[in-house]
Amino acid sequence: MTFQELGLRQEILDAVAELGFVNPMPVQEQVIPYMLTHENDLVALAQTGTGKTAAFGLPILNMVNVEQRKIQSLVLAPTRELCIQIANDIKNFASKMRGVKVVPVYGGESIVSQYKQLDIQPQVLVATPGRLIDLINRGKVDLSEVRFLVLDEADEMLNMGFTESIDTILAGVPKERNTLLFSATMGKEIERIARNYLHDHKEIVVGSRNEGAENVNHIYYLVHAKDKYLALKRVVDYYPKIYGIVFCRTRMETQEVADWLIRDGYNAEALHGELSQAQRDLTMQKFRQRRTQLLVATDVAARGLDVEELTHVINYGLPDDVENYTHRSGRTGRAGKRGTSIAIIHLRERHRVRVIEDVIQKKFERGTLPDPQEVCAKQLYRVIDQLEHVEVDENQIAPFLPEVFRKLDWLSKEDVIKRLVSQSFGHFLAYYKNAPVIEQPSEKVEKQKATEGKQRPARSREKGPRKAEDGYVRLFINFGKRDNFYAREIINLVSRYVKGVEIGRIDLTASCSFFEVPERYGDIVLKKMRNAKVGDRPVVVDSAERTPDEVKRDKVNRRTDEPARPNRREIIREARAARREGRPEPQVNNFEKKSKKGKKQATAPAPERPKKKGKKDDWRQFFE
Repeated sequence: MTFQELGLRQEILDAVAELGFVNPMPVQEQVIPYMLTHENDLVALAQTGTGKTAAFGLPILNMVNVEQRKIQSLVLAPTRELCIQIANDIKNFASKMRGVKVVPVYGGESIVSQYKQLDIQPQVLVATPGRLIDLINRGKVDLSEVRFLVLDEADEMLNMGFTESIDTILAGVPKERNTLLFSATMGKEIERIARNYLHDHKEIVVGSRNEGAENVNHIYYLVHAKDKYLALKRVVDYYPKIYGIVFCRTRMETQEVADWLIRDGYNAEALHGELSQAQRDLTMQKFRQRRTQLLVATDVAARGLDVEELTHVINYGLPDDVENYTHRSGRTGRAGKRGTSIAIIHLRERHRVRVIEDVIQKKFERGTLPDPQEVCAKQLYRVIDQLEHVEVDENQIAPFLPEVFRKLDWLSKEDVIKRLVSQSFGHFLAYYKNAPVIEQPSEKVEKQKATEGKQRPARSREKGPRKAEDGYVRLFINFGKRDNFYAREIINLVSRYVKGVEIGRIDLTASCSFFEVPERYGDIVLKKMRNAKVGDRPVVVDSAERTPDEVKRDKVNRRTDEPARPNRREIIREARAARREGRPEPQVNNFEKKSKKGKKQATAPAPERPKKKGKKDDWRQFFE
């Protein structure tokens, strides 16, 4: 099938041909005819990089009313980068159409300049939810004529907390509209959106639900947590022509890893939400132009980025959501080319590999980190290859050659080659001569530990706290599944009080949870979250080696600065035992109590009352 057979306007076909498109991709082949001939809502599932923007962008343009200067199609995107990218693509598709205006609006840009863009009265508006709500409240955007509403990466928008914004936007568009959801995966969030927002919708799936990209190899390297950065360097050094994205979990980790790479001489840049829009645009421009070899980014910042010919995606630890891994790995292996998705994980993340395998229906290969000699050999051959393919401009260098020959006349050909190679390659030899040893966990030891664990009685496993991964501390939090607290909620809560902290393994129970953070963050997390709350409920975070009751009691004591009161039943029991045994009965300490004004006042000891003969309840004096 060709684009000519899809029923599109000739102006659109001319623009598509100019862009070099001949045959529609599978998702385009199914979605475009359906949108042109049906008015039902639509859910389209296809891997990133399969042409989803054209799948909804071309039919939107085909049905636009050029004479009507109102917003007829609204496209929502979770990030600024994706918003800009979608708008640019649709502009290219509409390059041969007169009178069609496409405008992107997003946060981080001057709202005054976006006012001016909106003054041209576009028919197609591409927006991030937050900025769109702002413009609606200011009366600058009218959605009363919207016929098509597209939610691109809808699951991510909900994960980022845009649920209320989407509800507000949906309330402001006509009910007689077509709602279109596009995503790489069919997660629970997408299903919920479809139930709540779509009517009589059709589902189009290209490939299998949640299936990983066909042209991507999945590899994981198992290392100790303390060796993750060393392993990253080893991997990057082993692929001299690498051009890829390194995904990190937090903004702080992203900046930290990027700084380390730059310090060690790598051509790297960081991309995260704390950068200004101008900085993000410049970073992406340099990366697309290959002036940057490695982009270190968060999931949100890199969401939906369309960069051609990426060779590798490196997961500096696995994400909590399988959908995020699918989006990450989908950055590479595009346009029929093969790509590689590498995960650098520690022992506590192994179970996530199995979960991801089940969902994407792809097997991970366990890789072995190359040894220093293998890395040096790869780098040496790269230097030789570069020397072999250097283009020589005889005329330009001719005036300088006599002096060069004179200076090097005393060196043999072999000596010259040795010196050139050493100059380009010497720093690798110097580093790997004394490179730190990266200890890889033994498969045999791991299986042995697993076998021993299975042989232990279940009750014994429950006693005593689980040990944290090397380099991490294990913490307790008083929220669990009953509180609708899962991994994402814990990560968001901790990150709210301690920016940039990396969270390792998370274990959930009904009433509480456990999570791991690097040792250097342990005391910081405990201190910062001492007065944390979720709604009106206090948050209790403490060492996982302590029991929940101890933690709660200490939390109360810390907040009130009051000594723990003796347990009433214990006092009664002790008083009765003392009378039976003929020994002195226990004395009750005087307690502090608060006055009406909130100030603490010491109370005087209660006067002793004469005992009555035959009175059995003498213990009541302690509570009068």
